[in-house]
Amino acid sequence: MSDKWTAADIPDQTGRRAIVTGANSGLGFETALALAAHGAEVTLAVRDTGKGEAAADQIRSRAPQASLEVRRLDLADLASIDEFAWLWRESHPEGLDLLINNAGIMAIPRRETADGFEMQLGTNHLGHFALTGRLFEALRPDGRVVTVSSQAHRMGRMDFDDLMGERKYGTWRAYGQSKLANLLFMRGLAERLERAGSTVASVAAHPGYASTHLQAVGPEMRGQGWMTKVMGGVNKVMAQSAAKGALPTLYAATFPAIRSGDYVGPDGFGEQRGHPKLVGMTPSARDDAAANRLWTVSEDLTGVRYLDD
Repeated sequence: MSDKWTAADIPDQTGRRAIVTGANSGLGFETALALAAHGAEVTLAVRDTGKGEAAADQIRSRAPQASLEVRRLDLADLASIDEFAWLWRESHPEGLDLLINNAGIMAIPRRETADGFEMQLGTNHLGHFALTGRLFEALRPDGRVVTVSSQAHRMGRMDFDDLMGERKYGTWRAYGQSKLANLLFMRGLAERLERAGSTVASVAAHPGYASTHLQAVGPEMRGQGWMTKVMGGVNKVMAQSAAKGALPTLYAATFPAIRSGDYVGPDGFGEQRGHPKLVGMTPSARDDAAANRLWTVSEDLTGVRYLDD
């Protein structure tokens, strides 16, 4: 495994179809750009289609041959997920090769989704759980589902007795739980795919510390303009670019030797920056009982069932 893998090493993606959630900015934008530049047909799944179209224009300016479409998807609304998946499958009968579960929110004040879920768990995990389920039958042989987690999974704990933070809520506590849920979902999906004899792979990646707008959303929602400025300054000094932060996701999506259940992150100190490599996860993320419990709870909450035991 090269420790200098870059987007230039992505194999030809011609003929492959990809969906990238949250593709209008940050890691999602860079992921969509790189896949499209290497020949993939990419759907930018975004909440704001105006921003999505602007992002598509930027991608075309850098990769004129890019094959792109923009579709509306609100991961905080199960009805929007259902509509997106139905329309995408109707217009793409040839199927799906890459589902990049990238979109996310971080450390925001407590809010609820359209379906009454705590917003961070609802968007980061439950929305992607439902989306993957609604698109599952469209996944082609040897396809991949890449779920973007975070180093914050290390501080995460699944509080099944208060999953939605109704009794006790902390912004980072909820974020850590949602990122731990991403890894438990990835592993639960990988296990079920293996049992079903499927050649689809479920893998995960984290970007390290990448400079995106993600860090500013929480302070903006709390009206903490000073914190937004502080985070911007820290990003300039400490963070790697969004393009570098997207490399683990791209490696997980395209590197031929990746196996279902793998987790990819940067190779630098503390996995904060660098080139992609296989990385480890906490014992909590490897807890099979928790993964199975989360799967069952997620089915019950979303009403989406797939790969039944």
